[in-house]
Amino acid sequence: MSTEQRAPSSHPGVAGYLEKRASSAQHRLADAITAFAGSMTFVYVHVVVFAVWMLLGERSPWPTLTLVVSLEAIFLSTFVMIGQNRQAALVQAKADHDFVEQELELKTNTELTRAIHEHTAELHRRLLGGQG
Repeated sequence: MSTEQRAPSSHPGVAGYLEKRASSAQHRLADAITAFAGSMTFVYVHVVVFAVWMLLGERSPWPTLTLVVSLEAIFLSTFVMIGQNRQAALVQAKADHDFVEQELELKTNTELTRAIHEHTAELHRRLLGGQG
């Protein structure tokens, strides 16, 4: 499975973010709308609706159609920003988790290095002290 296809919940930091997001009805609705607006189904529905509207719905659809398309563009740009904010939050959640894990690993490695140094120094003292 490639990196782009991997489920975002495979990373522990992202899983926590997604659980929090799923608990909010507002976020679930925004995610559903964003997912639909970014799909080919959305494109097909619009092609059909606009074609029917222009051909059968009104004698002169252009003024109303222009208004509807402009308003829809405003909302769609908002959904694009919501998607970008969500992606940025996912990246931040992953980075925060990774930072904490790396700090813990650094602390553990530092403690191990100190312990090895102390044991090595003790061995040197014993070996050198026993020969003199």
